[in-house]
Amino acid sequence: MKNLITKLFTLLIFGLGALTVNAQAENGQANQKDVVQVIDFHSTHRCMTCNAIESKTAETLNKYFKQEMDDGLITFQTVNVDDKDNYDMAEEFEAAGTSLFINVLKDGKSTKVDLTDFAFMNATNDNNSFEQGLKEEVQKALNLL
Repeated sequence: MKNLITKLFTLLIFGLGALTVNAQAENGQANQKDVVQVIDFHSTHRCMTCNAIESKTAETLNKYFKQEMDDGLITFQTVNVDDKDNYDMAEEFEAAGTSLFINVLKDGKSTKVDLTDFAFMNATNDNNSFEQGLKEEVQKALNLL
């Protein structure tokens, strides 16, 4: 009888543990860290403006958010939409060519901010409108974490 109770108790503990892990995985929360992603989508062939968007984004992030990047709160990546391995990500963001996005991942949920029009309008200007605008958008995104 004691052996049967021990086996049932063990099964109960493992069953509850499995349900908890499964629930977290279904919610996308198992091992997902809250983060601000800055994503520069581009095609294989890039114009001067497309290259400027990438370089000015990297410069702005390194100038104002280096510590947050070092801490993993902000990530920056460039994604070639012409690469078949990036198809699903490009589809998710509806990026067909050069596009700039901020994606806030918090509690397993994604909030996308499309900065493409802003980037194209300001990336080649000599003034600091791109830098200041991107800085403000990234700070807003950080405030959501």
